[in-house]
Amino acid sequence: MTARETGFTMETSAIKFGPGMTRETGFEAARLGCQRVMVLTDPYIVALPPVRNVLASLAEYDVEAVLFDRVAVEPTDASFKDAIAFACDGAFDGYVAVGGGSTIDTAKAANLYATYPAEFLTYVSLPIGQGAAVPGPLRPLVAVPTTAGTGSETTGVAIVDLVGRHTKTAIAHRALRPSIGIVDPDTTRSLPRMVAASSGFDVLCHGLESYTALPFQQRAAPAKPALRTIYQGANPISDIWAERAIKMVSANLLRVLESGDDDAGRAEVMLAATFAGIGFGNAGVHLCHAMSYGVSGLVKSLHVEGYPRGKALVPHGMSVVLTAPAVFRWTASVDPARHLAAAEVMGADVSGVPLAEAGECLAGRIIDLMRRAGMPDGLASIGYAESDLDALVESTLPQQRIIAVSPRTPDPASFRQLFLDSMRLW
Repeated sequence: MTARETGFTMETSAIKFGPGMTRETGFEAARLGCQRVMVLTDPYIVALPPVRNVLASLAEYDVEAVLFDRVAVEPTDASFKDAIAFACDGAFDGYVAVGGGSTIDTAKAANLYATYPAEFLTYVSLPIGQGAAVPGPLRPLVAVPTTAGTGSETTGVAIVDLVGRHTKTAIAHRALRPSIGIVDPDTTRSLPRMVAASSGFDVLCHGLESYTALPFQQRAAPAKPALRTIYQGANPISDIWAERAIKMVSANLLRVLESGDDDAGRAEVMLAATFAGIGFGNAGVHLCHAMSYGVSGLVKSLHVEGYPRGKALVPHGMSVVLTAPAVFRWTASVDPARHLAAAEVMGADVSGVPLAEAGECLAGRIIDLMRRAGMPDGLASIGYAESDLDALVESTLPQQRIIAVSPRTPDPASFRQLFLDSMRLW
């Protein structure tokens, strides 16, 4: 009989939150002992105030900054390798990431491979890569998120699109967590509407997936402490962060989308992203994210306003939420009370709702928010059809790292039906 887990850990990055905190980036980098840092960003925000403010702050504290502005939105193995080569050549003693999850994840990879050089698949998660453990501590990494979505400033995960395999995967290890996240709501002032919407739905799914994840005590115990995964399953501490994040983003996302001047709403959504990151960074995400990697990797032709032109791209948060209604209808049978509680946290009136309808209640609440935010009404609206089902399922099956966190165990037929049910949501 397999021994069950009896404990869990709670880890996260240090966090500094508040309007204008970007100006303290230099102080934090110097405090961490950095003298020469690689500043990573993307070509779309390199000339905007967040990057300018970070560079000015680093100069104020006499930290030499070398700018790398070639981060790809939704990074690929090629774009990771580009940043890694730059890091290996630069003799940096620290890293500063200014941007969304794509930038922060790229910085994690650059830091890892420059510190412990290896073939690219060495640290990539099983079964796609070798899943090797990070050999030791990394250089300091200061993360300055400019989107309210990924929570990457708190997590030990870097997501990458393996273009040749038409799927995404991850590098996941505690050592990848940034040393500190400087979370400044002012950095999101220039976010296009659909970028803000997609980022917000990523926050929502982080919270919902970690809250409904397989309870930690139902997971198999590791053979030794060093083998305990960072995605441990739902636990009492991650539940607190997840609940609060779900409530905050549900109550404030539409406010932010409707008014770019709503400073209070923007701060709430930004903080919700960090809260959700702390929650899922320890509990884990499950089927919405597992299925999203194929949705992103197999896209044929799609451009969403506010995102770079030139290549087909499904924004991450969009790819995640499009399967969420079907997923939570399906997982609710395992723990309907928890799914109903999640719907209530989202603002649903659950009085009189029988437990048997918990999944439908939660799905309905998600769909209502999606419609009001202007999200597509299903996978069919972004170019997928029933003829794509086999490929979508095939791209999902390797995501065992997060499928294992699901409260209900899917098989290929389950995934096929979930994708089919996600073609049209309303």
